[in-house]
Amino acid sequence: MKPQIRILLYSILFFLYLTTTTALLEIGEKLKTDPYVTLGCGFAVLNLLYAFLALKWNTLLNIICSISIAALSLFLALKFTNLRLLDNYDPYLVKTAIFTNAVFSIIFWEIVYQVKIRKS
Repeated sequence: MKPQIRILLYSILFFLYLTTTTALLEIGEKLKTDPYVTLGCGFAVLNLLYAFLALKWNTLLNIICSISIAALSLFLALKFTNLRLLDNYDPYLVKTAIFTNAVFSIIFWEIVYQVKIRKS
C-alpha cells in the first residue's frame, strides 16, 4: 500500500476516533456501563472496520490486532493522562486522552503494518 493511501486511511481513522468518542460515552451512559469498557469495545469495532476494509488480511489476524490495539491504546492513553503534562491546556484531560488514544492507535497500526510487510 502506498504511503499516501496509508496517511489518508490513518487520517480517516483519527477523525473517526475523535467524532465517535462522545457518541460511545453517551451509549455507555444509557447502558449504565463502565465508560472504559464502552470505549474499549467501540474502539475495537472501529479497529475491526479499519482492518477488514483497509488491510484485508486474514480474519484471525484482523481480530487479534484490532482488539489488542484498542486495549493497548486505551490503556496507554490513560497512563499518559495520569502524567498530567497538559493540565494548563486541558484541565479535565478528556481531550488529551482522546487524542492520545487516537495517536497510539495509529502508531500501533503502522507498527503492525510494517511487521506484516517485512515478513511477507
